[in-house]
Amino acid sequence: MRIISGKARGTKLYTLDGNNTRPTLDRVKESLFNIIQSKIPDSIFLDLFAGSGAIGLEAVSRNAKKVILVDNSKEAINIIRKNIEKTHSENNVELIKNDYKIVLEKYINIRPDIIFIDPPYETDYAYEAIKIILKKELLKDDTLIIIETDDEERILKQLNNIKENIEIVDKRTYGRAKLIFLSMVL
Repeated sequence: MRIISGKARGTKLYTLDGNNTRPTLDRVKESLFNIIQSKIPDSIFLDLFAGSGAIGLEAVSRNAKKVILVDNSKEAINIIRKNIEKTHSENNVELIKNDYKIVLEKYINIRPDIIFIDPPYETDYAYEAIKIILKKELLKDDTLIIIETDDEERILKQLNNIKENIEIVDKRTYGRAKLIFLSMVL
């Protein structure tokens, strides 16, 4: 796993051992950043299930102003720290070790430009996170939410239960991985 583009281009990242995390494949990451590249410069980027930090650190490399990396795993936090140091991103990254719900409820007091949600696949964490994000009014008019999942149908059914003003603006499939892009309806 590596940084694809920007200031830290080519930097190989440390990864977590075992099966507890599932890194976003380079081809999915590259496609994702090709889609959102115009929103990244000077943005605030929130990665709720950061794993190794690869997605958020890619955003920093591409000139995001601030990246907030959240993970509840001690092992993940240790790997992310190493990756932050390796990419020289210390000035642009806030690292939070806590449960995503607690972070959204208590620690996030800014409205991110981009929110990336890539929880363990067989969970309802993406749906729960979006409910909290809407309840706490953490979205700007142009905030983009991206969900990575392997069960698009389940996520779309859950999103249909949300009556707030959000809409699906794009969907992409890369083998098992699916990206769902959401934004506010104005």
